Amino acid sequence: MIACSTGDVDETRAVGGAVAAVAATGDVVVLVGDLGAGKTAFVQGFAAALGVTAAVTSPTFTLANRYQGRLVVNHLDVYRFDGPDEVADLALPELLDDGVTLVEWGDTITADLPADRLSVTISFGDGPDDRRLDVECVGESWLRRSPSLRAALEGWPRG
Repeated sequence: MIACSTGDVDETRAVGGAVAAVAATGDVVVLVGDLGAGKTAFVQGFAAALGVTAAVTSPTFTLANRYQGRLVVNHLDVYRFDGPDEVADLALPELLDDGVTLVEWGDTITADLPADRLSVTISFGDGPDDRRLDVECVGESWLRRSPSLRAALEGWPRG
């Protein structure tokens, strides 16, 4: 696991951008954290680093947003899901064929996600804007890229 800390929302976005530099088509990034922890801010930085110029907003009520950049960015929010039938409606296999998919509250549907994924847990720090990000590579593809990911995240203090 790679741990890092941020002191404000812009730094959280920057960490998202650093992770995006290592991303590839077909990747899944699972975002975990309490309400207001910074999951959407992370996605904003991730998308911006991939050349997305559209405003990136939380898909809490739309369930999914799609942005065009160097890679397609699929941004999902499964916070309001009640069961596995709703996960099937997302058509995840099709999304994975086309771009990178970031899933807020993804820990609630891990059984429906590919075994190969990146998990990012964002938690509140001591100060009002401080965050700790724990980045865990799960599966062969992400484990193979973990040295590159570690290098991309060198600029942030270790949690």
